[in-house]
Amino acid sequence: METIDRKGGSALWHQIGEILAADIAAGTFASGTKLPTEPELMQRFGVSRFTVRQALGHLEQRGLVRAEQGRGTFVHRGVLDYTLSKRTRFHKNLIEQGFEPGGELLVHEIVPATEPVAAYLKIAIGAPVIHRRGVMTADGIPVELGDSYYPAERFPDFDKARLQHPTISAALASYGVTDYERLSTEIEARMPTADEARILRQPKSVPLLVTRKVDADTDGVPITYSESVWPAERTTFNLDLR
Repeated sequence: METIDRKGGSALWHQIGEILAADIAAGTFASGTKLPTEPELMQRFGVSRFTVRQALGHLEQRGLVRAEQGRGTFVHRGVLDYTLSKRTRFHKNLIEQGFEPGGELLVHEIVPATEPVAAYLKIAIGAPVIHRRGVMTADGIPVELGDSYYPAERFPDFDKARLQHPTISAALASYGVTDYERLSTEIEARMPTADEARILRQPKSVPLLVTRKVDADTDGVPITYSESVWPAERTTFNLDLR
């Protein structure tokens, strides 16, 4: 029987979830493999079925495992290996790895450009910009929470254009931006806020990867600035500097 702290402040199900998450990260349970059954986990940790189910539910919320009715609980297919290049496209990145891309728009508004946003877009401070916040998913699991900004004068009624087209690239093409490239990318890491952890379905103790990027049209004029956060345990970045 594996030892867990029964007198500490951390709930038993949380401790078990963290142990199993570490096993997954270490490759003890490979991508796509079935976790031990509930009775086997009950015996391993000396806890009730209810506690085991709480731990497994916690892992499923984090996107590390999936439960299949009548079959058991399986390790999720693995982390997203996301390529950052001059021609990064979210949908293309996911589809090429066999993931189903999805997402939900949380905010669409027109706001004055702050000093940092204006600097990235090379527009005047206070100029109107379109702010869109959304969560992007891979097979239904949140992998990105992003805030994007577009010059409002260049892209009027962008919300309507986006509804008419399946991707951001297609919507931009309707304004004559038939191609664009990554102008710059910045990457750092930090801990999540409570709101970010809730939306991304991850613990507040797990760090995030943060990207700040600017895309420009073929004339080198910035068309969008985005700042996104990605769950570090679900995402790795592959830098293609060509």
